[in-house]
Amino acid sequence: AILNVPVYATTQNAARLGPICSELSLPPSAFQADKTAFSMMIPALQSALDDTQGTSKQIAIVGIESHICVTQTALDLQKMGHHVYVLADGVSSCNEGEVGIALRRLAHAGVTITTSESWLYECMRDANIPEFKQIAALVKETKETTREAVQTLCKM
Repeated sequence: AILNVPVYATTQNAARLGPICSELSLPPSAFQADKTAFSMMIPALQSALDDTQGTSKQIAIVGIESHICVTQTALDLQKMGHHVYVLADGVSSCNEGEVGIALRRLAHAGVTITTSESWLYECMRDANIPEFKQIAALVKETKETTREAVQTLCKM
């Protein structure tokens, strides 16, 4: 939690599909909820977002089933007036061909499609902030897996 970005996570029908994978290492402060709706914008999450400062937020989305849950969540958030980023190297699908179609659809709808590294640097805005060295080290440490994810998932 270098940049102290709030984290909101949902599971899709966890009783049938399982919990959030432990590899994500969600921070203890993360909002977590189970849902059956395909969009994350369930009442509990809407309430949690409403409790944060400001009405329009910049929200980055990662997740699976880019053409279903990610798409519906991004479009719902956009309709609510938020600036939505979908991190292309952080979304996937059981059917690989769905990813590019979903990303093109979202881009056409005005959602910002970017990569995790690009989004991190956009959040920082300036190398002079105290967190820069930690973020730069993280980017360097994960550059190979990020490169692989970009090459695999970012096919628009």
